[in-house]
Amino acid sequence: MPNSFNVTPDLYATKGNRFTNYIVDIIFIVVIFLVFVFVSSYFYYSYAEDTTAVDAYLNEEETISPLLDRLITSVALALIYFALEFFTRGRSIGKFITKTRVVLADGSKPTALDYLKRSFSRIIPFEAFSFLGAEGRGWHDTISKTYVVDITRFEAKIRAQNELDQIGIVQEDI
Repeated sequence: MPNSFNVTPDLYATKGNRFTNYIVDIIFIVVIFLVFVFVSSYFYYSYAEDTTAVDAYLNEEETISPLLDRLITSVALALIYFALEFFTRGRSIGKFITKTRVVLADGSKPTALDYLKRSFSRIIPFEAFSFLGAEGRGWHDTISKTYVVDITRFEAKIRAQNELDQIGIVQEDI
């Protein structure tokens, strides 16, 4: 990464790409969750001899407080988002499709803590609509000091910056 590189608004992913990322990621997360629940339920109920404890727990879950349900769901979603972005190095399924990536202001890769901040910032009510502002950055971007950039424009700018940095440097003959 060049020493003086900075992510600028011309590199930001478009609002359309951000919306696509959100929709694709939510669909992916829901599908993965449903598959996990179905498969684990199938195996549990197929092989467990006594299911009364789990049955009682599931019946009790139906009467859970809506606020507690929202909190548990939000934390679970934040942890899933964290895992998704951390293990794909800033490229969720939606970001793969739209050719975008999460980076820091200097263009470097975020740390695990940066991804954790991004993910838990998503719990804020109406946060999903925050990227619709003038700059196109959501609260989860500004709180974690990260940026979602268009990879093609981002890499082109890095190449141009590197080429400018190489001007005037004398290379020794080998």
